[in-house]
Amino acid sequence: MLTLDKIYHASFVLKEVLRRTDLIAASQIAPDSSIFLKPENLQLTGSFKVRGAYYKISQLSDEEKAKGVIACSAGNHAQGVALGATKNGIKSLICLPSGAPISKVEATKKYGAEVCLVDGVYDDAYQKALQLKEEKGYTFVHPFDDENVIAGQGTIGIELLDQLPDVDAVIVPVGGGGLISGVAFAIKSLRPNIKVYGVQASGAPSMV
Repeated sequence: MLTLDKIYHASFVLKEVLRRTDLIAASQIAPDSSIFLKPENLQLTGSFKVRGAYYKISQLSDEEKAKGVIACSAGNHAQGVALGATKNGIKSLICLPSGAPISKVEATKKYGAEVCLVDGVYDDAYQKALQLKEEKGYTFVHPFDDENVIAGQGTIGIELLDQLPDVDAVIVPVGGGGLISGVAFAIKSLRPNIKVYGVQASGAPSMV
């Protein structure tokens, strides 16, 4: 069960290995408002995804770590899992669709993972990862549907409140939902009056 204590614990774990990204004033977006950006693209691996992946991996048992982890991703989660596994001294196997950008594939390898390119689209790579999980006994690191992954993403909410105590609204991008789940849980637990808005691409409305 997700708790605020777990998110604080994730913050404690992650502060030793990841960046606490700054807030950047963006007055040119809306001159009559105070808008700040939290550039997680400057995070290690270039995405917030490493927060959840690293924390999930750090909490595995010794037996689970000995067997290694597996994940499926089109890119950003792959790099997060690869880095998290390498820093925790365990092996990782990442299934990516064959059409994944070469830059993402090479970056995943650079962070220490073994890459399995799967013909087809994301769903095909996902099914392959589940198959290998059963065959090899790996722990599957889900990109969003996991309590510890959500706790890791929720550390952004803790940082936001510390960096901008008088914030009145937070806008969060939505894909799978792990990021907004963690951020909203953290913020609403501490400051229930703050509004949290989720925004998704019209071409990929996963939450509609």
